[in-house]
Amino acid sequence: MDLGIKGRPALVLGGGGGLGRASAIALAREGALVAIADIDPAAVKASCEAVEAVGGRAHGIVWDLADIAAIDAHVTEVEKAFGPVQILVSYTGGPPPTLVSGQSADAWRKFFDMMVVSVIGVADRVLPGMRAAKWGRVVTSTSSGVVAPIPNLGLSNALRLSLVGWSKTLAREVAKDGITTNIIVPGRIATDRIRFLDEAKAKRENRSVDAVAAESVGTIPAGRYGNPEEYADAVAFLASDRASYITGTVMRVDGGLIGSV
Repeated sequence: MDLGIKGRPALVLGGGGGLGRASAIALAREGALVAIADIDPAAVKASCEAVEAVGGRAHGIVWDLADIAAIDAHVTEVEKAFGPVQILVSYTGGPPPTLVSGQSADAWRKFFDMMVVSVIGVADRVLPGMRAAKWGRVVTSTSSGVVAPIPNLGLSNALRLSLVGWSKTLAREVAKDGITTNIIVPGRIATDRIRFLDEAKAKRENRSVDAVAAESVGTIPAGRYGNPEEYADAVAFLASDRASYITGTVMRVDGGLIGSV
């Protein structure tokens, strides 16, 4: 299937590894011009090389998403490299495992800026170009915690829900301009983040990581963790011309994990 995005400039926030890198590669395979932003210079370089290895064009940017003041300069750099951004895919790092109660105001502000304000700020910066083109895709990755809150991920559950409300509201505002905006939710996808969470749980409960992972897999109807490439293919579809009538949604890529309708 031709997804119809050949030559379209794409920006992947948090594209230095895991789901972000897989998504950058998936977009590049479809011919998109992919700008990759991440705080880790080595990760940016590795992701750019991975995109180029599949025949794509990449432009890397070392970008701390918590630095809200840098948004305009970084997006301008992308525009100079590839033109106005027409596809925005956003990943943000998650906060450490915590209870939702008893967290400091500074912690809430820090992660709100990094996980929410940054994503909204970048979207606001690129939307005028999408409107001018009468075409745009905004795909925001969150967490299964926005559907079913995850124990001991209090900050993440609360803050990522902000993006769901924002995306749904934005979808109604920009649909007339040929722009779609959707949330995509991972279940247990085999990434460093999931490994970190399994290790943290194993440490808290004085169990082996393998035991924790096996228990987690046992809750997934598909009987395994997902592959980053499977998630990235869903991202690429939502970012495509073929998905022009899908907007304001929350798509789950979870192997059946989330029990609610």
